[in-house]
This record gives sequence, structure tokens and C-alpha cells, in this order.
Amino acid sequence: LVEAVTAADSGPQVLVSGSAVGYYGASKTGEYSEASPGGADFLACVCQEWEAATRPAQASCRVVVLRIGIVLGPDGGALGKMLPVFRLGVGGPVGSGRQWMSWIHRTDFCRLMVAALADPAFRGVYNAVAPNPVTMGEMAASLGQAMGRPSLLPVPAPLLQALLGDGAMVVLKGQKVCADALGERGFSFAYPTLPEALKEIVHASS
Repeated sequence: LVEAVTAADSGPQVLVSGSAVGYYGASKTGEYSEASPGGADFLACVCQEWEAATRPAQASCRVVVLRIGIVLGPDGGALGKMLPVFRLGVGGPVGSGRQWMSWIHRTDFCRLMVAALADPAFRGVYNAVAPNPVTMGEMAASLGQAMGRPSLLPVPAPLLQALLGDGAMVVLKGQKVCADALGERGFSFAYPTLPEALKEIVHASS
């Protein structure tokens, strides 16, 4: 794709590339901004190589790289698998519950994509996450409260791996990622905190 962009006589004005917060590696204690160095695990290396592949396009057009967190919506991903479990009253923290979850509501992610495409001021790397990351324990408590269900039974790692496959590692090994660059850009979140995001998602799924 980048080769096509750079070779075109009249190419696109902007290239928006989706990376992931896995760029930073997993950590229970670190806090990461766009200026933080990349991690050394497999997913981090994949993200770093993916982002490096977009750099030649910078000579031809505006390039925006979004390091995407866990996108929350009612009909897919980790939350989509958790909703039925909580409805049965058997939900709870995932894994230890102490790992960080850097998330973004699906509506805000779509708004961010539109802004990255349409606003010439967007350029470079942005963490596509809400400004208030939470632990998985806090996430489970907020989801239980939004659904009016208990949040007492921990979800063991093997069960989550059976439900999500390789995607389970995204929620079992997290990182605390900040939305500093989006704040500096003036991006306004419709759902900046998890309780209000989950309230909307639960209502949409009912």
C-alpha cells in the first residue's frame, strides 16, 4: 500500500494506519504516552515494524498512525463475549483483575478516524484510547453496575483463552496508555469515562 502511495502521480492526501497499544509491550506498572519507547515482546515488535513501514509515505502525504486500545461496543470483541456471561450473573474480573485496560468507545473511535482523515492538523502518532484507563477489576465492577448484575466470580485465564483465542492476551496482559496527544489536539471524547461508556453500550445491547 505504501509503495502504491509513493509511486502514484496523484496519490491520496492522507494515509491513516492502524497500529495498537501493544506497541509499548505489557506492563502492570508502566504508564505510556506517544513519546514512550516500544516494548520488546512479539506484539510490540510487530507494531513497531508495521509503523516503520508507513514512514516512506510521509514524503508523499500526511500520515496518521493510531495506536488503538480495546474498542468497546455491544456486538463484538472482548466486551461482546463478556455481556452474556454478566447477564447470567456469573461475571467478574478477568484474570488477576490488576492488569490495565486502555480502552475507547466505538463511537469515539469512529469519530477519531473521521477527524484523522479530515483535519489537516492530525499528523504523526496518536494513542486511540480514552483519557481514563482502568484495571480489569474496575472494568468488571463497572460492567456489573451498568447491568445490575453481580461482579464476583473471577474469569480464569484458561476460560478466557477458550472464548477469545489469541485475542485473550490483549486483556490478560495490559498496559496503561494515556491519550496525551489527542488532548493536545483538542479532541473531545463523547465517552471519556468507562461507566458512561458501559451504560450506553448496555442500553444499546438490550
